[in-house]
Amino acid sequence: MGLSLNLKKKVKGFTLDVAWEIKNELAVLFGYSGAGKSMTLQLIAGLLMPDEGFVRIGSTTMFDGSKINVPSQQRHLGYVFQDLALFPHMTALENILYGSNNIGKSERRERAGEMIGAFHLEGLEEKYPSELSGGQKQRVAFARALMRKPYALLLDEPFSALDNPLRMEMRQFLKDIKKKVDVPIVFVTHDPAEAYAVADTMIVYSNGTILQTGTPKEIFEEPWNTDVEILVNATNPDPQAVKGI
Repeated sequence: MGLSLNLKKKVKGFTLDVAWEIKNELAVLFGYSGAGKSMTLQLIAGLLMPDEGFVRIGSTTMFDGSKINVPSQQRHLGYVFQDLALFPHMTALENILYGSNNIGKSERRERAGEMIGAFHLEGLEEKYPSELSGGQKQRVAFARALMRKPYALLLDEPFSALDNPLRMEMRQFLKDIKKKVDVPIVFVTHDPAEAYAVADTMIVYSNGTILQTGTPKEIFEEPWNTDVEILVNATNPDPQAVKGI
């Protein structure tokens, strides 16, 4: 299964005009804040309506101009927001179960047990978000997003609030997730070290357009144009340090 899109969206003077395709891989949308990365995720998820274009996941068309617009709750996607969006009044288990309201009760419980085991959350089921560490909250959010066995997993800077040691731990956690799920993963970040560490493919954004697509090695060592080179160097003053990650 792959994810392909060709989208245009105008919002308050800003125009997003992007097109790309990925297979079952981890694609990083990389660029400055405000370049259109998070907007792309919202358009894929159906949280925003494109002005034109299409979104396809596998053989299923989620959006195609005025002809098809599958509601967001029916797109069968996992989404982890920057603030994680855990419900503070729900326990870890209740938050995880919330990700699968569309399946039967017994299957939900069985699936939740699988997620708790897979993400090492045993013993935390009755804890509330305020009682969990940053890494534990991250794992609960990912478990909830994967409960429904989504067609694709969308990640909007989920590690941005973590300190560096925990961010490095969560990067490895994300790589482990990739081995467990056979779906496209789209990860938004403006951190070059993070992009280089986790990406199979990098898609470089600037001012609502795509500047370059390629492997992290290609992006950092062979930028297509001056704009990409400036972007990489501006966000990473020491490219050699990033290459060693």
